Amino acid sequence: MTVTLIVLDSVGVGALPDAGDFGTAELNDTGSHTLDHTLEATGIKLPNFEKLGLGNISSVSSIAPVDTPQASYGRMAEVSLGKDTTTGHWELVGLHLSPAFKTFPQAYPSFPKAIMTQFDAMTGRGHLGNYAASGTVIIEELGEEHLETGKPIIYTSADSVFQIAAHVDVVPLEELYAWCEAAREMLTSDYTVARVIARPFEGEVGKFKRLGAARHDYSLTPPRTILNALQDAGKEVISIGKISDIYNDSGITKSIKTTSNIDGIEKTIEVMKTQPDGLIFTNLVEFDSLYGHRRNPEGYAQALKDTDDRLPDILAALGNDDIVIFTSDHGNDPTWHGTDHTREYALLLAYQKNGEAKDLGTRESFADVGATIADLLGCDWDGAGNSFASIFK
Repeated sequence: MTVTLIVLDSVGVGALPDAGDFGTAELNDTGSHTLDHTLEATGIKLPNFEKLGLGNISSVSSIAPVDTPQASYGRMAEVSLGKDTTTGHWELVGLHLSPAFKTFPQAYPSFPKAIMTQFDAMTGRGHLGNYAASGTVIIEELGEEHLETGKPIIYTSADSVFQIAAHVDVVPLEELYAWCEAAREMLTSDYTVARVIARPFEGEVGKFKRLGAARHDYSLTPPRTILNALQDAGKEVISIGKISDIYNDSGITKSIKTTSNIDGIEKTIEVMKTQPDGLIFTNLVEFDSLYGHRRNPEGYAQALKDTDDRLPDILAALGNDDIVIFTSDHGNDPTWHGTDHTREYALLLAYQKNGEAKDLGTRESFADVGATIADLLGCDWDGAGNSFASIFK
């Protein structure tokens, strides 16, 4: 059997009850809703996701419910106290984080002198920035000085990240990656971050462009997850997109890189047609990276439409007993204040050919997805999550 798990990165379906705890008292995540607000702002329709049952999820109002949805549907609350990629993805495969990953001050300086002195000694160049910022904004603010001095641009966000931006003509990719690996080793103990991220860019002043395909995430290695359990049971775990980065390759048997959402969909379909015995795990990151953080509802909606257009091809690639699950890892409402993720429910759609659609309600944890996958693939798992595998034939 093949189970395909496709994460629509940041496509949240409404604020969680504790959304008010994320942000400030005046500007928090209460009221955010990535899917509804994006579609309402643009008028884009998603007819194939509508047929699947996306509009039947209780918190979705931008898509009409259908009488006979093709897929089982629901939403999932997040137990772990975070709203970042790593927290969401780790929970999907059975990990409840307590405490949450450490974040750093939003004001200058974000990272303490002890860390930055060590980093500067390692690069031999010093640094610029060291505050929370949008990636596209900070390279516009500091890119010219970076070109003149060769100093890398350091920044963080509301997530637990240490990000290094550098122009490829100033810092070759191999050198940038080496810096990130060294920073990953430095950022431990009281200074541990979930991810160190290489953020290369190119172009002239005023026309800088980030190189998304050359981005690389250096994550912590998670404790044992369902991915490890599947691998130990002899199952394939095929990563498509940035999945392998998120888990630092732990539990991954094969990794396939992608250049865009559409490329990720194409490669997912190709692998589905081979019907591997195990899990295909795909992340479609551009909703988040290109449109959510940049507060671009038009681009976000078009990316949703592009995925909706390919949905029939994804379903057609399934074998009779195979299953595809669509979910998300957090929100990133492109109509919201700021540029950070939003604390939201994850969507849940689970489809099998000739299957009977069920209302999966509101699940208590993202980990229910992982527990279900372990159950479907006959793999022992006694960690977090409650399986809903019984809905399948």
